[in-house]
Amino acid sequence: MKLLLLGMFNQNYLTKAVLDNKIITPADLKKIKEELKNGNVSLEDYLLKQHLATADVLYDLIAKQLNLPFIDLKNVLIRKDILLAIPEPIAQTHQIVAFDKDDHSLKIATTDPEDLQTFEFLEKKFGLKLDINLTTPDSIREVLKQYHKSLKAEFAELTKEDKPEAGNDLQKMAEDLPIIRIVDTLLEYAIFERASDIHIEPTETEVIVRYRIDGVLRDVMTLPKAVQAGLTARIKILSNLKLDEHRLPQDGRFKIKTKEYEFSFRVSIIPVFDGEKIVMRLLQESGQILTLEQLGFQKSCLTLVKRNVSKPHGMILVTGPTGSGKTTTLYSVLNVLNTPEVNISTIEDPIEYRMPRINQSQVSPRTGFTFAAGLRSLLRQDPNIIMVGEIRDMETAEIAIHAAMTGHLVLSTLHTNDAVGTLPRLLDMGVAPFLVSSTVNLIIAQRLVRKICQNCIASYQLTRKNIEDISTQLDLEALLANMTREGAISSTKQKMETMLFYRGKGCKQCNQEGYRGRIGIYEILEVDDKVANLILNRAPSQELLKAALDQGMLTMLDDGFIKAKSGITTIEEVMRVTRE
Repeated sequence: MKLLLLGMFNQNYLTKAVLDNKIITPADLKKIKEELKNGNVSLEDYLLKQHLATADVLYDLIAKQLNLPFIDLKNVLIRKDILLAIPEPIAQTHQIVAFDKDDHSLKIATTDPEDLQTFEFLEKKFGLKLDINLTTPDSIREVLKQYHKSLKAEFAELTKEDKPEAGNDLQKMAEDLPIIRIVDTLLEYAIFERASDIHIEPTETEVIVRYRIDGVLRDVMTLPKAVQAGLTARIKILSNLKLDEHRLPQDGRFKIKTKEYEFSFRVSIIPVFDGEKIVMRLLQESGQILTLEQLGFQKSCLTLVKRNVSKPHGMILVTGPTGSGKTTTLYSVLNVLNTPEVNISTIEDPIEYRMPRINQSQVSPRTGFTFAAGLRSLLRQDPNIIMVGEIRDMETAEIAIHAAMTGHLVLSTLHTNDAVGTLPRLLDMGVAPFLVSSTVNLIIAQRLVRKICQNCIASYQLTRKNIEDISTQLDLEALLANMTREGAISSTKQKMETMLFYRGKGCKQCNQEGYRGRIGIYEILEVDDKVANLILNRAPSQELLKAALDQGMLTMLDDGFIKAKSGITTIEEVMRVTRE
């Protein structure tokens, strides 16, 4: 059995405890550490395996070291309302349970008394002081079984075979306390885990719930098939959708607002073979807009962006796949431009962040308010700066480009793989080359990479095989030159095998992933005279790319490697997101 606590926050407490209490001698400890060097076994594992102490004894000793009470909850029946105060997913992931409370405090048991982020979250949620007790993983495991017992009891009503599923009954199911609690837990846990999307997927025998965290989907729980109808009905009611519509897709939205946060949930429901699949996108309405510096631009790129943002007219385009952070970049640019001297208007689908002093409009195809129609209307609103959520067709592209020609600064997004590919894409849409060359000022292509968890970061060096694999995918000589120019390494003569790179080993804070949070990697193309002439002559992408590289453009791979060398992300992550 692995003790979850000891390897995670401090082996020193254990070492001091076993020495002070003469469980082992200093000479024994030295021998044990020598034995443990070659194996993936910790001191606590060794002590348990050799029956030198029980888990209860070890944790009790550590509790005394930390001046905390120790509690054994293996045979304690916890009151249901107290147990359910902490949602099961949080209890499971963070090894923390509530077992008693009074008017002033909530008593919790944990295996990690240094999980300060979770404690702060719980204190804010309940408005009570936390009384922290240390316990064993076995103890937590036994308490977690009580969650399942209570859930089984609550699901019993939902699993009755004779329960009809007509519209009125769906309404009742959606208002049942177990269903409300399940939905509340799903939403609260998603917010707590910084998820960007919630996927609720029905199968033949169960309902699978997955969260997208830092761009990667992961399973978080499996629910009984019996809750499917009530769960779907509850989310439809929250989103103001039709309860009795099961054959057509539906889209809706709802909000959750507390003292700590304000989130909008954009809901999409589509019929699938085993029911209806639900995907909810989380949008933090009270989220702080990032500055250009916080986005993660290299110094030379930041200079390019600032220079072009200050131009009074023209176009700035941000490109990349869905979910690559394009909207965040555009809002950061708008935040710089947002002054009392200018009128800024946007046409978006959907409005993801609310910004003061900016006139934001939401497209509505049902009423004919499309990007093109909205853009035409905005031009009659005396704007200085216009943001178009996305250029999807020739009509929108032409109106946006003509607006850029007539004294407006236009910001928008496109779906292309890289910065250079944006120019041929506009031409393919039917926009005249002279319009593209004379209006587009700057193109930012981007991806989001996961950041290394700073709690478990470790350095390493590339092997010869690693370097050979990398050299097949990019020009090492050019990469080293760019890394030198940006100050990531001291000289192009520095060899890859001598460089230190970094990765996360995995810990509780990052859910053993080694990553926590995301940041952008970018390539930025400024349309200068040489590039403009190539556009006029409809030059192929290869010529445009050569001109951009001659101009000094950093590719996304270059930017990613610089961030990997700086300990921000990993080489594997950069290669993953830039792979076409």
